[in-house]
Amino acid sequence: MRILVAPDSFKGSLTAMEAAENIKNGIHNYDSKIDVDLLPMADGGEGTVQSLVDATKGEIIKKKVTGPLGNRVEAFYGLLGDKKTAVIEMAAASGLPLVPEEKKNPSKTTTYGTGELIAAALDAGAQKIIIGIGGSATNDAGVGMAQALGAEILDEKGEQIDFGGGSLSQIEQIKLDKLDSRLKDVEILAACDVDNPLYGKEGAAYVYAPQKGANPEMVEILDQNLRHFNDIVIKELNKNPNEISGAGAAGGLGAGLVAFLDAELKAGVTIILDLINFEERLKNVDLVITGEGMLDGQSIYGKTPVGVSRSAAEKDIPVIAIAGTLGEGVEKVLDHGINSYFSIIDRPAALKEIIEESPKLLAKLSEQIIRTIQIKRL
Repeated sequence: MRILVAPDSFKGSLTAMEAAENIKNGIHNYDSKIDVDLLPMADGGEGTVQSLVDATKGEIIKKKVTGPLGNRVEAFYGLLGDKKTAVIEMAAASGLPLVPEEKKNPSKTTTYGTGELIAAALDAGAQKIIIGIGGSATNDAGVGMAQALGAEILDEKGEQIDFGGGSLSQIEQIKLDKLDSRLKDVEILAACDVDNPLYGKEGAAYVYAPQKGANPEMVEILDQNLRHFNDIVIKELNKNPNEISGAGAAGGLGAGLVAFLDAELKAGVTIILDLINFEERLKNVDLVITGEGMLDGQSIYGKTPVGVSRSAAEKDIPVIAIAGTLGEGVEKVLDHGINSYFSIIDRPAALKEIIEESPKLLAKLSEQIIRTIQIKRL
């Protein structure tokens, strides 16, 4: 029997590789002869860099960059095993956790550090860059990112505009002739799992800015600024980012990546599955075990277990999903290639206790799953 173990991370508890290893331990506790292939997974969100570095035997590279508030922070990116592909989580440089609660202000926060990570990846020789664009503290439409790469985003005086979504109204001209020339030869994919437009009631400001510190008045201003940004991009670059699904992701970084870097926005799990050649890993596999921290009705919208299960289902390979917890509507995943699902929680307990014991609980459950599968009919 050959089993492919392909989980996402159990956030706050286990990396994807740690989860995979504990599932393998449980399987081998029952039968060490079972062939288990480990493939840590991700969907473009937190943990994507670590998962792909683990899956490809790459390396994590740390880099001091400009944080969302303009201060220096230590961020990171991943250079995968092929030495040609870099993976960036924009949150590592421009994420909400980098901003203290009392300093949250999307009128001021910048994606400049994300641009610096892209430049660092270019310095390392990357020919393909994947950018996960979740968890941002920003609402600047990726203008800071572009400035870090040499773009000139100019006001009426011909000077670079200031950091932050509050400054987008100052834009009068966009010049890309000084943009890092290496970008012309690099494929850039943005892992995006939302379909919000850049502006409007479903756009970046109205939907996401409040959690980044914006009050209702600020939300309206930020939305107006994003509209202005889009108008200038249409005029200066002959592109309309707002027509692209996901343009509003990460405070409009989705729009900025398309406008300035000609990036392509795709579902994160789709990018990852293609990158690691998932179909090849499915060859001669009898069972796939996947999972993540939470499995619920929303998992059908771009989450790792369902992305994995849909690919496996195309080859008629059964899939079992293991989760830390099961949420409302979890039964929906059964219509998307997952044959059965389980939670590692085996008794009433505090969350802290479950997190601490998650390696053991994951191994125990995996052993019981394999025991059940291997029952021979009398």
